[in-house]
Amino acid sequence: MTERKPPGVSFESFVDKQIREAAERGEFRKLAGFGRPLADDTAPYDELWWIKLKMHREGASVLPPALALRKDAEDAREAVDGAVSEAQVRRILGEINTRIAEALHRPPPGPPLNLKPFDVETVLAEWRESRPGVDGERGVG
Repeated sequence: MTERKPPGVSFESFVDKQIREAAERGEFRKLAGFGRPLADDTAPYDELWWIKLKMHREGASVLPPALALRKDAEDAREAVDGAVSEAQVRRILGEINTRIAEALHRPPPGPPLNLKPFDVETVLAEWRESRPGVDGERGVG
C-alpha cells in the first residue's frame, strides 16, 4: 500500500478499497500464520512480546549465569552417560569442573550456585559400572 489517498475520497473507503484489492490478489494468503487461530488476547499486555517470540523462534534463552552453569553441569552429566571412553569422560568433567571452580571462586550474579565440582573418580566408577565388560583404558576420546 504505497499509494497516497486521493483528495476528496474518505479515508475509510480508500482503506477498504486497498484491503479488498489485496484480498482479491490473494496477498493475505501469503501471510505467516494464515489459517491458524489467533493468539490468546486475554493475557495481559507484555511490552517485550516480540523479543520473547523472536527468542522462542531462534531457540535462544537467557538464563542468569548461575542457572546457566547449573544447566551446563546437567548437560555434562548427560554427556558422560553417552561417552565412549574414560578419556572423554575425564575431558567432559574437567571442562565443567574448571567452570564450576571459577564460579565458586568468583560467584556469578543471580541465584545461589548450589554446585560443587564433580568427583571424577566416582563418576568414572559409575560410568564403568553402567558398561559391563568395558575396559576403561580402551577407546580414545
